[in-house]
Amino acid sequence: MADYDLILRGGTVHDGLGSPARVADVAVKGGRIAAIAPVGTVAGTATEEIDARGLLVTPGFVDVHTHYDGQATWSQRLQPSSGHGVTSVVMGNCGVGFAPCRPAERNLLVQVMEGVEDVPEVVMTAGLPWNWETFPEYLDALAARQFDVDVAAQLPHSALRVYVMGERAAGGAPTADDLAAMRRLTAQAMAAGALGVTTSRNLMHRTKAGALAPSLHSEEDELGALADGLKDAGRGVFQLIPAPMGDADDEFALMRRLAERSGRPLSYTLIQMPTGDREAWRKSLAALSQAAADGLPMRAQVAPRPVGMFYGLDLSFHAFAYHPSYKAIAHLPLAERVARLRDPAMRARLLSEQPQDTNPVNLKTVKSFQYSYAWGSDADYEPDLSQRLDRLAEAAGQSIEAFTYDLLLADDGHALFYQPGANYRDGNLDAVRTMLGHPQAVVGLADGGAHYGMICDASFPTSYLARWARDAAEADRIPLPQAVAALTSVPANLAGLADRGRLVPGAKADINVINLARLQVHVPTVVHDLPAGGRRMHQRASGYVATIVAGTVTYRHGEATGALPGRLVRGSVAVTA
Repeated sequence: MADYDLILRGGTVHDGLGSPARVADVAVKGGRIAAIAPVGTVAGTATEEIDARGLLVTPGFVDVHTHYDGQATWSQRLQPSSGHGVTSVVMGNCGVGFAPCRPAERNLLVQVMEGVEDVPEVVMTAGLPWNWETFPEYLDALAARQFDVDVAAQLPHSALRVYVMGERAAGGAPTADDLAAMRRLTAQAMAAGALGVTTSRNLMHRTKAGALAPSLHSEEDELGALADGLKDAGRGVFQLIPAPMGDADDEFALMRRLAERSGRPLSYTLIQMPTGDREAWRKSLAALSQAAADGLPMRAQVAPRPVGMFYGLDLSFHAFAYHPSYKAIAHLPLAERVARLRDPAMRARLLSEQPQDTNPVNLKTVKSFQYSYAWGSDADYEPDLSQRLDRLAEAAGQSIEAFTYDLLLADDGHALFYQPGANYRDGNLDAVRTMLGHPQAVVGLADGGAHYGMICDASFPTSYLARWARDAAEADRIPLPQAVAALTSVPANLAGLADRGRLVPGAKADINVINLARLQVHVPTVVHDLPAGGRRMHQRASGYVATIVAGTVTYRHGEATGALPGRLVRGSVAVTA
C-alpha cells in the first residue's frame, strides 16, 4: 500500500501566504497536505506522482464572487471557473439567488435572476429542481451533490425580502415584524452554513422587463436587520454592491455603519466607473484605509482587468437586438437570422428603426455597442482607442449602425465584439493597478455562472496571473508570491475558509500545477450545454498542467478527468493539523 495518495515532485512551490518560493516536493494523503519538503526528502511511495519540475505549484484559487446558485443544482462541473484554476467558489452574491423561496414566488426570483445576471428564463425553468424552500433546505440539496470544485453559499437579500414580504417586496417598506423575520432568518442561514449575506444597491439590477430587484427598495433599517442577523450568529460576511453612481463618501459611510453594527467583515464592489465622478474610486480607497486603521474588517473586491461585456448576434446584446424588426426574428436559429439580415430590404428596415424596450438598462446597453471593439483570434482586453467602433465609423463617414451592420454578419454571425466599460476609462489599467495594490483589496467580481450571453469574466484568475505577475512592466509587476496569495489565502480568509488557499501541512489539498510561460486566456466561444439547450459563453485557458481538489486531479492540461471531489462547504473552517 502506498504511503501517500499523490506526490508533486520538484515544483516551484508558492505557499499562498506570500512567502518566497522554494523548490520542493509536496505529498498528499487523505485529501490534505501531508508534507512539504526539499526535493528528494519525502520518503515513501505514492499512488500517483506528478513531475512538477520547472512548473509553479500553488494552492487552488478561491473565487469569492460567483453566481453558480442555479448551475450548481443542475451541473456537476462549474465551468468556466473550474477551468481557470479555481477550486472553491462562493455564490449567492449581489443579493440574488433562489433561496429561501416559496413555490408561489419562484417565478419572481427567476425574473430577477434573468434580468440581473442574464440567465435565460427557459434555462432556469428547465434546470432548477426546486427541492427546497428554506435556505437550510437549499444547502441540504447542495450537500447531496458532487462537483469539480467546492461550493459555498451566501444568503441573497432579494430572495429573503420576497420570502418575508411576499408581493410587498416589489416596492413596499418592511414592517417591524418583517425586519425581525429578516434578522432571524439571516442568523438561521449562518447557523446552517451560509458564509454571509449579500445585497445590491445598483439601480441597473432589474428584471428583464425593467422592474427593480427587490433589494433596491431597501433603506438602511432593513440593511441593518441583515447586519444584526450576522451579529446574532457571530459569523458571516456582509457582501454589498454600493450604488455605482451614488456619492462615494455617502456609500462608504453607509457600509462602514453596517460593518460597525454587525461586527463582521464586509466586502464591497469597487470599480472605476466609465462616467461620473472620476475620483469616486480614490475616495473609496481613502475611506477604506481609514476604516482599516480604525480596526474595521472591510475589503474592496477589485477586478484585475476591464469589467466589460461582449456583443454579437449569438449573444444577448448587439446594436439591433431591440429593434422591432429584429425582435421578430430573434427566436430563429443563428443561420436563419443571418440569412434574413443579409436581405437588403431587412437591412434598410433595421437601419430606419430605433430600439424599443421597457427596460432602460437594455436600451443603454445596446447603445453602448458603439464603444466596443471587434475581436479576432486573440483576447485583447486592452484595445487601442483608435479601433473603437464609433471612431472607425466616423473615419469611414458612416453612421455607427450602417458601419457595424455588416461587421455583425462576419464569420456567419459568430463575430465577437468587446466593450471594456468600467476600469478602462482612460484607455489604460492604471486605476486597476492602484486598486489591486491596496492592502484591503481582494481580487473578485468574476461572476462565474452568470451573464451567460454578455460577460465572461470567470477567467479573471488566469488574466490576473498572466497580466500582472508575468507580463506587466517592471514598475507595475506584482511579485509572484504576492500575486498567488491574492488568488488564494486572501480571498479564502475573507470568506472564512482558512483551511484552504495555502500549502501547509494539514491544509486541504487543493492545488494548481502551472506552466506560467504558457498561461493564456483564449477568446470565448458560445456553447449550448445548459438545460433546454440554453446558450452560454465558455472561455478556456492554456497553462494549467493540473488542477487538484481534495487531493484528486480534476483537470489535466485543461481537460476534465471526470473526478468530482468537490462538495458543499458549510460555514467557516480552520486548518486541521
